[in-house]
Amino acid sequence: MATSAARPRIGPDECKRGDAALTRAFTLLGKRWSGPVLGSLGSGPAGFRELARAIDGVSDSVLSDRLSELTKHGLIARTVDPGPPVTVSYELTESGRALMPALHQISAWAQEHLPPDPADS
Repeated sequence: MATSAARPRIGPDECKRGDAALTRAFTLLGKRWSGPVLGSLGSGPAGFRELARAIDGVSDSVLSDRLSELTKHGLIARTVDPGPPVTVSYELTESGRALMPALHQISAWAQEHLPPDPADS
């Protein structure tokens, strides 16, 4: 019988810290539309209307809520150009850009391991 290499044991304190971090992350990122908002900003800054058109099915009020929340948590920056006309744009912060590789990995995992939702067909 082959023996496997010994894995380091993870203690309860490390598990609690990891669980708490995952809970914080998925509390924010697990909200509907958070991922698509971040993903839409992955290609560069965009205004509210551009985002609303890019994210099929999101209402203006929910988009506004997600943008505010993601801004509050430091993943998105909101920039106001006084104009005229006044324009507002949103872009990923350094923290938001740092999240993009993980979101791409989750997307790749979902494509491989989660069947498509029949309602999306």
